[in-house]
Amino acid sequence: MKNLVFTLSLLFTAILFAQTDEAQVRETLNRYMQGSSYSYPKLIASAFYEDAPLFLYKEDQELYVLSPKEYSQFFEKRERGKFNGRYGKILAIAISNDIATATAEIDIPERNMRFIDIFLLKRLEGQWKIISKAATLMPE
Repeated sequence: MKNLVFTLSLLFTAILFAQTDEAQVRETLNRYMQGSSYSYPKLIASAFYEDAPLFLYKEDQELYVLSPKEYSQFFEKRERGKFNGRYGKILAIAISNDIATATAEIDIPERNMRFIDIFLLKRLEGQWKIISKAATLMPE
């Protein structure tokens, strides 16, 4: 009986930690999506590890790589707090110990654009950070 209680306690603890990690990963992704939807460059940058490579879509360029700082500067001159037409939605999250992958959809209906973003995250000093991002523009 003691072994059963101990085993159930361990399982319950593991489930709680997994939920906490998932909530923290979601929070990191939401900082990126909210920052890019409402033009908050510092919020965008806060979701990323400082040296994370962002592999982005750019027409007529096979590989377009920016740093989080360079990417967040796209939002510098936009009005802070005003919705800019980017709708973000988390599609999937998978966590393995201190690393995670996530997929998100970014819709910009006014420009008839839908992106799929794939993120690689790592828990660094107790905080989840995006350490890489790849994005593609989906065909209409």
